[in-house]
Amino acid sequence: MVSVTTHQTNTLYVDGLVKILVAIAILSAAFSVSEIWDVLKENSDSVEVQSTVLQSLVEPGIIIAILLLNAAVGVWQDLSARSSLESLEKMQPRLATVLRRQGDSSSTTTSSEWITDYDATKLVPGDVIKVRVGDCIPADARLGSLTSSTMYVDESSLTGESVSVGKLPRDEGLPNVENNGEGKPIPIQLQSMMLFSGTLATRGSGVAVVVRTGTETQIGKIQRTLAEAQVEGEDRKTPLGVQLDEFGTQLSYIIGGICLAVFLASIPRFSDAAFNNWIEGATYYAKVGVALGVAAIPEGLPAVITLCLSLGTRRMAEKNVIVRKLPSVETLGCTSVICTDKTGTLTTNQMTAVLFVIIEGEDDSISIVEHEVIGSSYNPVGYVEGIGRDETLLLPNGAVSEAAAVMGLCNDARLIGVDGSGEGTTAQYMIEGEPTEAALLALLEKLAPESAGEGGSLKSSQLASEYRVHLTSSWDRYATLEFDRKRKSMSVLCSRIGADYEDKLLVKGAPNMLLKRCTFVKLRDGSVIPLSSDLRDKIESTIGSIGNKALRCIGLAVKRGESLEPQLRKEGRSYIELLKDSSKYEIFETGLTFVGIVAIRDPPRDGVAESIDECKQAGIRVIMITGDAKQTAEAIARDVHIFTDQDDVSCPVFEGREFFALPESHQLEVLKSGNLVICRAEPADKQNLVKMLQSLNEITAMTGDGVNDAPALQQADIGVAMGISGTDVAKEASDMILVDDNFSTVVAAVEEGRAIYANMQSFINFLITCNIGEVVGVFLATILGFPQLLTPLHLLWVNLVTDGPPATALGFNPPDPNLMNRKPRSSSEEIMTPESLLRYSIAGLYIGISTVGVYASYFFDRGVSFHELQSWSTCTDSCSIYADLAAPQTLALSTLVTVELLKALCSVSIDSSILTVAPQKNPWLLLGVSVPFAFNLAIIYIPALEHSFGLVPLDRNDWLKVIAWSFPIVIIDEALKYTFKKDRS
Repeated sequence: MVSVTTHQTNTLYVDGLVKILVAIAILSAAFSVSEIWDVLKENSDSVEVQSTVLQSLVEPGIIIAILLLNAAVGVWQDLSARSSLESLEKMQPRLATVLRRQGDSSSTTTSSEWITDYDATKLVPGDVIKVRVGDCIPADARLGSLTSSTMYVDESSLTGESVSVGKLPRDEGLPNVENNGEGKPIPIQLQSMMLFSGTLATRGSGVAVVVRTGTETQIGKIQRTLAEAQVEGEDRKTPLGVQLDEFGTQLSYIIGGICLAVFLASIPRFSDAAFNNWIEGATYYAKVGVALGVAAIPEGLPAVITLCLSLGTRRMAEKNVIVRKLPSVETLGCTSVICTDKTGTLTTNQMTAVLFVIIEGEDDSISIVEHEVIGSSYNPVGYVEGIGRDETLLLPNGAVSEAAAVMGLCNDARLIGVDGSGEGTTAQYMIEGEPTEAALLALLEKLAPESAGEGGSLKSSQLASEYRVHLTSSWDRYATLEFDRKRKSMSVLCSRIGADYEDKLLVKGAPNMLLKRCTFVKLRDGSVIPLSSDLRDKIESTIGSIGNKALRCIGLAVKRGESLEPQLRKEGRSYIELLKDSSKYEIFETGLTFVGIVAIRDPPRDGVAESIDECKQAGIRVIMITGDAKQTAEAIARDVHIFTDQDDVSCPVFEGREFFALPESHQLEVLKSGNLVICRAEPADKQNLVKMLQSLNEITAMTGDGVNDAPALQQADIGVAMGISGTDVAKEASDMILVDDNFSTVVAAVEEGRAIYANMQSFINFLITCNIGEVVGVFLATILGFPQLLTPLHLLWVNLVTDGPPATALGFNPPDPNLMNRKPRSSSEEIMTPESLLRYSIAGLYIGISTVGVYASYFFDRGVSFHELQSWSTCTDSCSIYADLAAPQTLALSTLVTVELLKALCSVSIDSSILTVAPQKNPWLLLGVSVPFAFNLAIIYIPALEHSFGLVPLDRNDWLKVIAWSFPIVIIDEALKYTFKKDRS
């Protein structure tokens, strides 16, 4: 179950704001209690008391609710953080087959027997265990002996490599002891005698001795490293989190200073005639200070950020990205390095035959011809250039037919077609067995006769195996000479069904090794010629040339007729005893006839090269990490444009051990610029790379799928797990999951992250501008000595209801088309630069002036002079106008709301004019402005709400006055856009 975590959004972004909110909530609650107490003493009217209680508790109640929400989400995050380790623990095998001594230890006669279903947690070093195909290895163990001819183990959970690893009982897997006595462990991939806890036996069986258990095993070390990475991750903040945290701290000092300044500046007025005593005056101006604090705090900012990020996750889901941790969305916007796996991310992880090589010609015109194979992945639909679909029928003894027989019969894999559910449904193909063998099966179907291969009416399930079924129904595979590392080949003995004495040995393997055991060559037309030294050299040259293209070569050969030893023939069944000795397999595989070569590779995904070009344009570096050899890694890097033909890759391609053997200063120098490839990488290399990149202040995204990737995913600023091939451990340790395992999806997510940050910056600036306006209004009214401009409840209403929806709607602003043409923003980039602070301060200044202006105009229209308004507290004549401030406060609140909503409409683009990028470009913004304005009308014209907020209805002339004071913000904002845009150009 993949959970979405939001705790970091609230805790990291608003630490400073939370402190202010706590202080304001305490003061507000204290004043509320005091106010309720006064009403209870002076008034027995239950209705008025109830109204006063509700008004007094609304403000502290809302603030406390915000704080409780933050705390609740924090608990949620703490609970979900444990899931990675729990998933890892589930991977630990529970049962084992162990050898135990039976009988009394004091007796001279004891026996041993195998105990199945033994609790694996009780194993200790020295225990002898038995491992069979399908078993999960219960502990790290050294293979002592094989009970089958071969044994293969799937170690992808530790190494990330999908190809099963052959195991042999010999002395590898021990440390290489240097002269100084310190041992350096051999890479996991090369420890052919070691079985590792949590891996899966895919073929064969054997007996092993336990050498490590618990946290000392390879998977245990990963678990320990993951726990350490989680602890480090808890203390690490996202770039925006750091900036907003600093902003909150600065804001706390500014707000505290302004509130204190207003309170101190008001001390001479504590004894005004409007107050019964000095304490009442001090309390009143303390409330003004609280109101100023409420005005200055963007209370809605945490909620708006969370909502914006959540909306971003929905858009990312449409692009095949599942976001688990909301802060990762904005961190994507400043990602500067992407560390990516090769297999399955840059490539399809579906081995594909790309070249089919056969020998053609006659007499002196013999040539080696490379035929390109059309079609990709495991899809059998395609063809081979230069070879007709009917050649296997026309030349049943030709090289193509013989090669097809080797591909189909000397093969343990299965190609499975999944029929589509309806018309237009894309066919899908899956495999069972080794990927390289599956690639041969796909090529086999491309060589099939027309009636079997293309078959427009055939279903996927038929296309996947039509020609192979024909072969297996014609030939009986009666014995298998299994692959081993020494001879590097596999072969099968087959007999034609219904024919006497037509047996043959079909062989496939490493072409160089196979060629040494060949004495003949079969040509395309079916003729067989001796393998001369000159032709052998040409074939070896072709193999080397193909290898330089980072293609995996598989040689194909046959042995039939008189060349096949009589004891290997099916008749008489003497081969059964003969083949029990696997050391003789190489002898039987001599005197072969060479028929061809198949070149295979894991092809790049469609669109990956273009995505990496886009990364270069966006200033994002790409580091490819793979377990492949250096030559293969470099070729893939060129194919996907990590390197171009003009790049000198003598430096940017390193083997893992080679890179980490360099001096640290040299390592850091290499990591500072350009793309890079790390091949033959160790499990710990990824995490070390991330740490080094973070020490260079790079924002790093890391992709991974295996258990071994979990610590690096946890360590990275953005951990990206694979949705298809990824383990549960990797997914739980990640920040986001790619549904399609595609690198291009990572780049699309980065682009979306940049767009989200741009929109986030837009609404943050909108909120700050509005809060500046509110502070200016309250501060200006207080300094001028006017009666209370707005109550704390009014200001809280504006911040949460009027500011919140437009700010959230700004998160839907259309993305800038040039977004990916810019370099990543620095993680230290300020939210508010001096330029933007000046810009938004000017707009905020007018918001404050317009609010105070319309408020004062109410009194001026009724004959009150400016001086009289300033000295209202010492009024001696016609003072009733100051007794009820509902009307001027309604004007002030309506103007503040209107001017801020107009400012929101202007913010659909920070730089472009409202005439160029109109508000209708963002329909959500129109809704985000209309709804708050409707709410504002509701609290003015609905009697119950009007009374609770202390407001009165406005008439037509009042609204004309509100519009007159509000509309100039549009002109001011347009002038600011023009001025600052002109300065930047």
